[in-house]
Amino acid sequence: MRILFFIFAVLLAACSEGPPEPAFHAEGRPEWLSDWGMMAARDGRLVLADRVEPYDLNSALFTDHAGKLRTVWMPEAVSARYREGAVFDFPVGTVITKTFYYPVDGDGNVLRGDAAIIVSDRPETLDLSRVRLIETRLLIRRESGWVALPYVWNEDETDARLMRAGYSETLTLAEAGGTSRPINYLVPNVNQCAGCHATNNTTRDLLPIGLAARHINRDFDYAEGRENQIAHFIASGYLTGTPDIDQAPRAAVWNDPDQPLAARARAYLDINCAHCHNPVGPADTSGLHLNFDAPENANLGLCKPPIAAGPGSGGLRFDIVPGEPEQSIFIYRMASTRGDEMMPELGRSLAHEDGVTLIADWIASLEGDCG
Repeated sequence: MRILFFIFAVLLAACSEGPPEPAFHAEGRPEWLSDWGMMAARDGRLVLADRVEPYDLNSALFTDHAGKLRTVWMPEAVSARYREGAVFDFPVGTVITKTFYYPVDGDGNVLRGDAAIIVSDRPETLDLSRVRLIETRLLIRRESGWVALPYVWNEDETDARLMRAGYSETLTLAEAGGTSRPINYLVPNVNQCAGCHATNNTTRDLLPIGLAARHINRDFDYAEGRENQIAHFIASGYLTGTPDIDQAPRAAVWNDPDQPLAARARAYLDINCAHCHNPVGPADTSGLHLNFDAPENANLGLCKPPIAAGPGSGGLRFDIVPGEPEQSIFIYRMASTRGDEMMPELGRSLAHEDGVTLIADWIASLEGDCG
């Protein structure tokens, strides 16, 4: 009897280490990330389940230099529909994940995950000996709409647990030259997820942000080889109704110096700010529109006085003063880390110096004056 029990236990352990299997939960809030089966820690790697497709963005939201592994999964026989200039229309059952991580050095300090540091020899996995997993956020498309759930990884990096009330942790970020600085890393609570994903202030419905053609129209190094992501989604049955890929919009890569400065700056503002600052967004009363197709006028901040910036104005008069970044509220707020001043106000505890430099260079290139 003991021998049979031992054999059963061995077989059960072997089965538990098999590939993860995706599961859609039409209701409730599963306690563990593994309950969804989108990914799992296997043999020292974070691996994706079958048909869980990784993707990346041309320009991404800054989150205290964290690296991000993004994925999307849909049930069999359903697809998203292409929408011009907007996020794709995803079917019920879609699960989108975003895993935040940092590369680590030999002393346990975290490194900049948004830098060109190799964290795996296979793009669809993460080598757990090279990274520190922090959290995985899920967006789930249910009959009632999108639901956001944040999961925080345990110390052993074997699973992540639902943290509806949010979570915070202080990390040490190792910088070039042997210096370091602390990061007060914040995982949003369930309600705070709406601060970015409720992009329409009237409906307050949650929506994905990055899965629009302009953001994902780029190549990705899949396990099978390098391929355009839109073409890959079409081939995998995940996307229908697309135009010719050559006609699809493509956002600039904000840190690619070979691309036009203005295009890079507008792409940066679009992905970092436009979920609030758009004509119908949560910041609609500000009159500041930073979406990719906003015209270059006062609504883009040119010579526009703030409506209710409070101390966030830094004593300055206009959001953007052409040719004078040091006189522009944009730069003051982007460089601040004070809670009542900084913009964006969620998702970061550090200032993004490279992003500040980009927007400052763009403002410096603008012609005109504010009288």
